[in-house]
Amino acid sequence: MPRLRQVSRVDASPSVQAMYSYLFGERDPVAEPGTATGTPGDWWTVFALDTEIFEHCVSGFAIYQNPKRSLDPQLRELGQTRVGWAIGSQFVFSQHCKVCRTAGIAQEKIESIPHWQVADCFSPLERAVLAYADALALDHGRVPDGVFDALREGLSDEEILELTYITSLYLMHGVMSRALRLEFDDQDEPCVEIPAPGEDQTFRV
Repeated sequence: MPRLRQVSRVDASPSVQAMYSYLFGERDPVAEPGTATGTPGDWWTVFALDTEIFEHCVSGFAIYQNPKRSLDPQLRELGQTRVGWAIGSQFVFSQHCKVCRTAGIAQEKIESIPHWQVADCFSPLERAVLAYADALALDHGRVPDGVFDALREGLSDEEILELTYITSLYLMHGVMSRALRLEFDDQDEPCVEIPAPGEDQTFRV
């Protein structure tokens, strides 16, 4: 379950109710959860706690999906999907694997995103995008000059700005989903002590 309360349809603002109708039909997504892609849908019901933040996020989705964007949608999705994997967000990674298919990315490439460094199915520009996503997610924006130079060989300044913004946007969404245990990121901490056999739980070398 999410760590924050969810907002029922009856308690939601008009703009949130409109999005609920778009995503869930006439259901109350708190009482009857579930989306067409199999997620619980609680990202929406938790973000609805603050209408301004909810609307800001929705407008961000509209910005990156706008056909006026300069950036190739396939490169955009490689960045978003890789950043989901890199930060361990099952939600962002799983959802954007699906969007990768919609964007026309080959299944071999989608399956290779987790180990892109040793995959030979990506073009030099795609590898630069994946390396850049890793630099944003894993090195907090510390990008080696070689990676940036490789981006510049295939992308304009405008496209690099879009790639940076969109990938970082989904870095944020993945981090928030994990912190608040939303959607597929409602998972227990996997790194815990495993009890030793028997009653003695001390360790001696």
